Amino acid sequence: MAKELPKNTSDLLSQIESEWRELLRVVDQLTPKQMITPDSGGWSPKDNLAHLSAWMNIMRDCYLDKKPAHEAMGMDAATYAGLDETGENAVLFERNRGRTVSDVLLDLKRTYAVVVETLRKRPFTDLMKPLRDDDPEKRPVLLSVLGNTSEHFAEHRAIIERLL
Repeated sequence: MAKELPKNTSDLLSQIESEWRELLRVVDQLTPKQMITPDSGGWSPKDNLAHLSAWMNIMRDCYLDKKPAHEAMGMDAATYAGLDETGENAVLFERNRGRTVSDVLLDLKRTYAVVVETLRKRPFTDLMKPLRDDDPEKRPVLLSVLGNTSEHFAEHRAIIERLL
């Protein structure tokens, strides 16, 4: 989690952009073979990048646009209800497994641009509202935005860097 929460949209986008640049810096160092070489957990850098794109889309659809979570995940409500985060990630992994590196990279960059534009247009006060009405801690939407952008980029960058 970020040490200090952004104070406005400009701060938020700056934080996201900083981690985005670092992620791309690492990805640019990978050879085509490294991009598809799985780590000990079975995920290649390509799989990690597809995962980031998927979660940015889910974050946008569910947390910002308030679609039901199962719709944001692209599945029926009953299937979604039976999954924990590990199960959700396994579904996303399988969906993206056969994609090419170029397709994943294009989608990642396109998704990033859409998310940044969505955040740029969204009033910052909306991001400070509680994500869930039933949350006793009233954690803001902003935490989920950071968790699915800058913090997620840093997490997966560290995983990918191990291949270098």
